[in-house]
Amino acid sequence: MRVLAIDTALEACSVAVLDTSRAHERVHESVPMQRGHAEALMPLVAGVLDRAQIDFTAIDRVAVTTGPGSFTGLRVGIAAARGIALATAKPAIGLTTLAAFAAPFIAADDTLPVVVAIDARHDHVYLQVFGPGGRTIVAPRVAPMREALRVSTVGSPRITGTAANKLAALWPSTERAPSVVEQRAAPRIDWVARLGAAATDTSTPPKPLYLRAPDAHPQDSVQLARR
Repeated sequence: MRVLAIDTALEACSVAVLDTSRAHERVHESVPMQRGHAEALMPLVAGVLDRAQIDFTAIDRVAVTTGPGSFTGLRVGIAAARGIALATAKPAIGLTTLAAFAAPFIAADDTLPVVVAIDARHDHVYLQVFGPGGRTIVAPRVAPMREALRVSTVGSPRITGTAANKLAALWPSTERAPSVVEQRAAPRIDWVARLGAAATDTSTPPKPLYLRAPDAHPQDSVQLARR
């Protein structure tokens, strides 16, 4: 199976091609950026496909991160994935950024918990906590930092995500310290591809996982009156 993976949810524009029949054949590229994903994505896709020496028609499925993350970035990646899937008549798979951050830790050792914390600004994080076997023990949510800390101090967890350092800095001295703290600006795109290859639901189109409403709101005072 050949998987095209796309991630524009956070502070990178990333693309990968994974051929599961030849596990060593992985081509990927990740460009750090906070904005400009829309302009960067399709040239990056074209470049990675060219390096992999395949074209769109050879892709079996498209995997894309669905959030939480930047509202604009999510829409860019999901629109591209759904467009490619429509043009090639192949399925598009949606994967959360939370699961993508956690995946390499769960694969390495599924006996220790994993806490994924993504900066949601205003002293809040997008949070998910995974327990033994990768099962969810705290479902995806947006939470104040103090609440996130309270539900994360279980065992000696591995912490990852864009807010990993912030969460670890608040860790109480009375609790066992995290065994790993990995601050990352975006999930590893090769793991987005692996999760996409393993996904069993190929019929549900990817859609954004926002977890909260956007910060921007229309200014009612300057709206024209309806006739």
